[in-house]
Amino acid sequence: MKFTVSSADLLEALNTVKGAVPSKSTMPILECILFERDGDTLRLSATDLEISIIQTVPVQFEKNGTPESTPIAVPAQRLIDTLRALPDLPIEFAADSDFEIRMDTDQGHYKMVGHDGSDYPELPELEEQHEINVEGGLLGRSIDKTAFAVSQDALRPAMMGVYFQVSEEETSVVATDGHRLVKLTLPELRADTSADFIVPEKATKLAGRIVEDDEICTVRVDDSHVSFEFGESRVLARLIDETYPNYQSVIPDGNDRNLVVNREDMLNAVKRVGLYSSSMTNQIRLDITADTVTISAEDVERSSEAEETIHCDYDNEPMEIGFNSEYLTEVLSNVECDEVVFELSSPNRAGIVLPREGADDEDILMLIMPVMLNTYA
Repeated sequence: MKFTVSSADLLEALNTVKGAVPSKSTMPILECILFERDGDTLRLSATDLEISIIQTVPVQFEKNGTPESTPIAVPAQRLIDTLRALPDLPIEFAADSDFEIRMDTDQGHYKMVGHDGSDYPELPELEEQHEINVEGGLLGRSIDKTAFAVSQDALRPAMMGVYFQVSEEETSVVATDGHRLVKLTLPELRADTSADFIVPEKATKLAGRIVEDDEICTVRVDDSHVSFEFGESRVLARLIDETYPNYQSVIPDGNDRNLVVNREDMLNAVKRVGLYSSSMTNQIRLDITADTVTISAEDVERSSEAEETIHCDYDNEPMEIGFNSEYLTEVLSNVECDEVVFELSSPNRAGIVLPREGADDEDILMLIMPVMLNTYA
């Protein structure tokens, strides 16, 4: 295999696929990126056996080369580090039958040894059952607003992914870790047939990072895998083969205490006061009255405390409720509006956070579990 390519173009493509390269693996070849000739383009592939990324990049192959050039697995980190250290200039890349790699520029040359590309694991081929076309901006937004709530608990594998419920009427994107829950409903995203599937968090974040807002992304799903295809990129992932918990059962429908606050004021106050909460619990206290919310925290071990008051609109009896400051910060950070509504019931029941004025093309609901305060424990 021999070709010439811009160092910047190759680096950009490598940066796309490197997300699927494991930092350490019992299979050294997985720490490589597979180079294959695909007609007049170079196809780059990487996988950790659960998630794979494929990217094509235009290059100038040697005129005497053959379309059947032997694929080669190139050590990912060394190649990327080399290209990062180079300015944007043409690179002549050559690999021989012994998988020795040489890169020549007008400044010097670089050598490394790769692996036989035929030993690289085969990437999955989907037996297409469902296909959904979605705007890149909408997909990226749905991932950004839900992935933060995915569980990191390996004992609950179903909750370690983002749950997609696709129907002929709408799509719901859900994530929860048991402390927070996000449900994003997209009326404009529909499919010809219904499908429910759980995508690993890492795969959703990789897809969300790569996709451009103005691209159309094609999502294909079969019984075991999902692929996100956009532009010259493709992200494939093995689905989480578990039953997602009945999240609807934990969403309360009788929360009759409505608290309306300015989102940015509340977010900034929670961030500041949270700095003074216990490092073990991150607990903050909300003391809610008709027109003010007093946010307070203390850390007995460090002899520190903080308190702030912000204006609000509250339509019920005064109450106190506790939350984890980090969880509340993430929830407020992922609501795009000027004012948020907290629908509350009692200090020991889940609260619902909604935008006061939602976007036309989405309906978002966030749930956050309270933490017990000494005053009502």
